[in-house]
Amino acid sequence: MPTDWNGELVVLLHGYEPRGVPRADPWPANEATPLFLARGYAVAESGYASQGWAVVEAIADSERLRAHVVNRHAPRRTWLVGFSMGGQIAVASLERHGASYDGALSLCGANVPATQVFDDALRSLVAFDYFFPDAGLPGAGLSDPKAAPLDDLPADQIALMQTLGTALATNPAAAATLAQALEVSADGLVGALSLHALLLREMTLRAGGLPVDNRETVYSGFGDDAAFNAGVRRYHADAQAVSYLAGVADLRGTIGKPLVLRYNRDDPTIPPRYHGVYPALAAEAGRADRITVMPPAGEGHCAFAPEQMLEAFDLLVRTAG
Repeated sequence: MPTDWNGELVVLLHGYEPRGVPRADPWPANEATPLFLARGYAVAESGYASQGWAVVEAIADSERLRAHVVNRHAPRRTWLVGFSMGGQIAVASLERHGASYDGALSLCGANVPATQVFDDALRSLVAFDYFFPDAGLPGAGLSDPKAAPLDDLPADQIALMQTLGTALATNPAAAATLAQALEVSADGLVGALSLHALLLREMTLRAGGLPVDNRETVYSGFGDDAAFNAGVRRYHADAQAVSYLAGVADLRGTIGKPLVLRYNRDDPTIPPRYHGVYPALAAEAGRADRITVMPPAGEGHCAFAPEQMLEAFDLLVRTAG
């Protein structure tokens, strides 16, 4: 709470936090917190009840936190601001609890249904296994649903990235095809693949089985697509896990308050094909007028300068009136 409180509240939503990462106690302030405090806004943030792709918990935890602050301080307006996975949480919260908020800002957000996030993760992993079948990975390869979660961080992640980098170097042409299909730079390919492995393995553990199915998927963008579809590994999803994932963030575009989206340029985590997904969902739901998509800014993932974040937030406030 700033000493010169303007009577308004910002609920911040942080991004993906890998399972097992040590947590500070008390939970530290978000890097963006000072920006809003300096503007006179009160700031609240939950660490979420669990780590990993904790969208279900995050929506509920943040809503309880908002209600707690409202009960004590009665802000006249309340805003959602989310980063990366937190951007998806902000959009989902605006859909589900829109009456409690005046608008939302999603920065570098995964603003697509959770099913698409994990369909894409599986696509990346089976594509790597197709092009690099002798990468030396344990089990059935990078896409193996029985592979152990990458819990010993950062050791597991570093070891995986080293293995991937060594394999990619053996076939630069295939690596270039893979990078183009995933819409990442050559330098960002190892990081994107290891992140997708981390996400899918954690979600498989969380959901109690593989939550996505590619038996009927027709892939494109991998050069000889006929050969790719004939040779790529196919996996059968677990029905219970599919049901769980469908309820994580089944975004539908049904927002009743203003939403501002801003992305980075050359983001290895949020590909360009994601940028138009939620605006299309909102248009289908008759809510296109609620969304403003700002020009991309900053290079990398969530690499915004303070003034770029504040510019986006100020636009949200102006849009809300």
